[in-house]
Amino acid sequence: MSTANRKYKDSVFVDLFSEDEKAKENFLSLYNALHGTNLQMSCPVENIRLDNVMYMNIINDVSCLVDGKIIVLAEHQSTINENMPLRFLEYIARLYEKLQAPTDRYLRKLSKIPTPEFYVFYNGKEDYPESILLKLSDAFITKPEQVPLELTVQVLNINTDKANKILTFCKPLEEYSLFVEEVRNQTQLDPENGFTNAVKICIEKGILKEYLMRKSREVINMLVAEYDYDTDIAVQREESLRIGIQQGIQQGIEQGIEQGIEQGIEQGIKRGFSDGVIKTALAFKKMGIPIAKIAEGTGLTQAEIEKL
Repeated sequence: MSTANRKYKDSVFVDLFSEDEKAKENFLSLYNALHGTNLQMSCPVENIRLDNVMYMNIINDVSCLVDGKIIVLAEHQSTINENMPLRFLEYIARLYEKLQAPTDRYLRKLSKIPTPEFYVFYNGKEDYPESILLKLSDAFITKPEQVPLELTVQVLNINTDKANKILTFCKPLEEYSLFVEEVRNQTQLDPENGFTNAVKICIEKGILKEYLMRKSREVINMLVAEYDYDTDIAVQREESLRIGIQQGIQQGIEQGIEQGIEQGIEQGIKRGFSDGVIKTALAFKKMGIPIAKIAEGTGLTQAEIEKL
């Protein structure tokens, strides 16, 4: 990604619900849709984002203090990261440090804190349920009957084909989802001019019309940054997968050829990513590892591996 694009830290999603001049109106619309409330513009909303923290770690965020709650929103346009509860745990701890006076934690009287809520809005291309709950406790190595620490993240699929009811109650979110779909369509048809074409078409269709007319150039720059960042993350994941394969093979060699091949495949997959099984198999095939062993380690059939 170019340095110039890195300066656009916000995504269109974040700008709409956190930074734009109409962000408060959009945010309250989304809050009311999530909670079945009717908070008005007179309700205080404080933007408490931690700059760069989430963006530099795959996602961007909206964090607001409203109605005695900390609402943390995040967006995913690619595969859902199931480690989001842990990421949000780290994030909310930093937010509480920011909101509380350092002396508060040492008071004898209980110091009240805003209630946190965490949401991820998914509009990627992979099939995903309309709504799902991710739990921090699902990551625990051992899980006692009474979980000592829990954090839940509600993931909502906002692709229009899922007909998620939240889109019915929040027009800005619905139009944003339609905008993302148009961006995808236009970039497939014309990679070079897709962003510009998508903005023009959405204005013509009345999708985020007022917003896009005001900020078309900024929006295009944010889209360029977002898509460059997605590519950057994909490269990092590929590199992580490669390192995982190499480390797995090295451990296998040290423990013997036969055992090493099996453990190398296993370690490569464990340290890589579940959606990289085919790439893992292909890499081992190029290394000359027997197809039968690759099939055993990856779950692919020998016929599938031979076609790679």
